[in-house]
Amino acid sequence: MPNIKSSKKAVKVIAKKTENNHELKMRVQNLIKNCEKKIAANDKEGAELLVKDIQKYSDKAVSKGLIKKNTADRQKARLTQKVKNMK
Repeated sequence: MPNIKSSKKAVKVIAKKTENNHELKMRVQNLIKNCEKKIAANDKEGAELLVKDIQKYSDKAVSKGLIKKNTADRQKARLTQKVKNMK
């Protein structure tokens, strides 16, 4: 544990940032998982809504440096294509 006051504060700030970053990454992963479930269940409207949310939160994660740009683009493209090909 740090002894200096500023170091103690830095530990708290880092912990908070780490938690927020983890929350955003998990939100993106859970949205992708839920979208895959909607696609498997043939719920096109629900899947389209989730794809919009995925695009929004993936772009946020990319801007924060949590996910690489190409990874986010690839995930968005694949899900969009799957939704588009639904009957």
